[in-house]
Amino acid sequence: MPIALSQSLEAEFSIGMLRFYADLAAATPVEETRPSQQGKETIVRRSPLGVVAAIVPWNYPVLLAVSKIAPALAAGCTVVVKPSPPGAGRAIATVCAGLLRPVTLELGGKSAAILLDDVDMDTIMPNLQYITFMNNGQTCVLCSRVLAPASRYDEIVDAIATRASSLTIGNPLDPSVDIGPMATSDHRDRVLGYIEKGKGEAKLVAGGGRPKGLERGWFVEPTVFAYMTNSATIAQEEIFGPVLSVIPYDDDADAVRLANDSPYGLGGTVFSADTERAKAIARQVETGSIGINGYPIAFGSPFGGVKDSGLGREFGPEALNSYLKLKSMYITG
Repeated sequence: MPIALSQSLEAEFSIGMLRFYADLAAATPVEETRPSQQGKETIVRRSPLGVVAAIVPWNYPVLLAVSKIAPALAAGCTVVVKPSPPGAGRAIATVCAGLLRPVTLELGGKSAAILLDDVDMDTIMPNLQYITFMNNGQTCVLCSRVLAPASRYDEIVDAIATRASSLTIGNPLDPSVDIGPMATSDHRDRVLGYIEKGKGEAKLVAGGGRPKGLERGWFVEPTVFAYMTNSATIAQEEIFGPVLSVIPYDDDADAVRLANDSPYGLGGTVFSADTERAKAIARQVETGSIGINGYPIAFGSPFGGVKDSGLGREFGPEALNSYLKLKSMYITG
């Protein structure tokens, strides 16, 4: 992880999340009284769910651990934390279903950045770069699909390819570096395998291999594919690396259709000079979270996925509720 991103999300964001749940714990009553239509009143009592198993992905280990530990401890639960084995989500869901145990799952994504036809590329490029190549492409909410209007397609492809080719690759402890290595050699080989697959499905316009001069280390060039359809393997499957697909669309309705043409629904972004127009598009995208002209994720708001991206919500007061069990005490006199 590049050091600037680590300082921002692993450190500052995680500290803010701990403070948020500390304040929420102090402000959340153990019991509250509600009026009752059938009796005198109802007392709703909150108590800790119990022992919680928190399985943490490797890509943002501190942030994602704290996102579970903070609300669980605020609720009064005991927490057992462990790293995530590959493909754990569905297996855990199956076990929890058999045991009738509650579970929250975040299972990845293939989010879309929708560029409306009024965007100024120079203005949006810093935020577009962030949401498409964040953490070397190893980010669940990454917008690894860019949907570009057909009327401006060549211009947008050229701008994105130029930006990707200009990114600095190297030691992630160097503050000037934009793209660090993949997490493991096996993961690098997996990403390179998808790139080879993409060469038969689309036109390679930037990157496409291991960077020259960095033979040591598990590096992959920021890679951009274009002149392709949304049905391509590289546009449908989560690659989890610095690989971007730029896909043309005809009009706003077609952009929404393509954004929703995915088994996933975790993140997304709409870029436009008209914020209200962007909001109207964002409301139609089937996803658990979406940004307007950027993706400033907020720990005070619920985060999670729909479709194959999972179930339940983390962050916000909604996450605290996941670690509480409720009892209603009906009072008649």
